[in-house]
Amino acid sequence: MAKKPKLPNPFAGRWRIVSMSAWDQEFIDEEEEGYFEFDQKNNGQFHFGYFHGQMDCRLTTRDGEAAVEWTWDGNDEMDPAQGRGWAIVKDDELHGMIFFHNGVDSEFVATKAESRKKSKK
Repeated sequence: MAKKPKLPNPFAGRWRIVSMSAWDQEFIDEEEEGYFEFDQKNNGQFHFGYFHGQMDCRLTTRDGEAAVEWTWDGNDEMDPAQGRGWAIVKDDELHGMIFFHNGVDSEFVATKAESRKKSKK
């Protein structure tokens, strides 16, 4: 049986977090610019404030639109933390939610980060 060709992942790359419902931009960028990052192999990571996580991602659909959903495992100021999340691309922005197991949840908006090559010009 022939394998289906893989379609490009519309979420792949680094996305700069520009707003979150639970935290202000100063907190989001506390240690470094807040981001979500997805690769082509269903993996990803994020960092904002004092939170960092490794994501196990799955491409899916939400209301007929391409979406990504994930579970994550990481830390909150060096304490173990885990949860889940999802996102869609709307008007060239990443819109979604991140959930902390037994904790807070937050909506977020992110924009595609410029590649290093482009930013050096």
